Amino acid sequence: MSHGSEGSTRAILYALAANFGIAVSKFGATFWTGSGSMLAEAIHSSADCANQLLLLLGMKEAKRPETEDHPLGYHRVTYFWSMIVALLLFFMGGAFSFYEGVHRLLHPELLENGLVAMAVLGVAVVLESFSLWGALREIRKESGGKSFARWFRESRESELMVVAGEDIAALAGLALAFIAVTATYLTGNPLWDALGTLSIGVVLMGVAVVVMIEVKALIVGESASPEMRADIAAFVAAQPEVEQVLNIITLAWGNKTVIAVKARMANMDNISGTQMVDAINAVEERMQQRWPSARWVFFEPDVR
Repeated sequence: MSHGSEGSTRAILYALAANFGIAVSKFGATFWTGSGSMLAEAIHSSADCANQLLLLLGMKEAKRPETEDHPLGYHRVTYFWSMIVALLLFFMGGAFSFYEGVHRLLHPELLENGLVAMAVLGVAVVLESFSLWGALREIRKESGGKSFARWFRESRESELMVVAGEDIAALAGLALAFIAVTATYLTGNPLWDALGTLSIGVVLMGVAVVVMIEVKALIVGESASPEMRADIAAFVAAQPEVEQVLNIITLAWGNKTVIAVKARMANMDNISGTQMVDAINAVEERMQQRWPSARWVFFEPDVR
């Protein structure tokens, strides 16, 4: 397993443990308080638990060996499950919360035991912060000093991207729920609870859309990161067997990478076919040693 996939697995397990505890506490608080914001948060945390299980399922499926029907393996299946998770976040978390908020606006319900709700939300913030801390720690290992926004745009680790998006949405939702419950408790006006539930739905749907846009790019087919592409070009050009790099194509393939190189070989007019094959094999072997994620390297000599 690559370092990247190990980091994603740890981040998912952090999130799963935190969200399970949060979901249990939120459902208990919903029962005691009747808060719509709390119910929206409880459903959201339950959906997050299901999402993390789906991500783990995808990572397990991605390890299946290559077959005749799937010669490049199942590594890209993680993108499919990441998209499913983003859709669940949108509908089970965001759309349900928005619906619940509209329902609470039309049929207001008084908040009971508001202090219990605030206490549970405080505990949830601590647990969710632990989950986000775990995700950010893995992101720092992978980002190479990039800002979070840049890493999010350029990352090919769909699972880690989804977990980070979920955690950020969860903390934002908790903040909104806390504000809504506090305002309702202090004023006795259930309108604040309904508005908080609506706001949580909007935040969750917004984050889900951003995640879906990024995962869609991976499903369509995205290259390796800009830094890796530049490193590959410089590395190949520096090989003694290569006279000139003509073109390099890379493709993110789950936690693996596909690399295709077209290059003019050194002394191309004066070596035999066997020598040409040996030179290409030597360059490919060095490339795979330099980038262990480069599961497939296709090298084409050319005279252009």
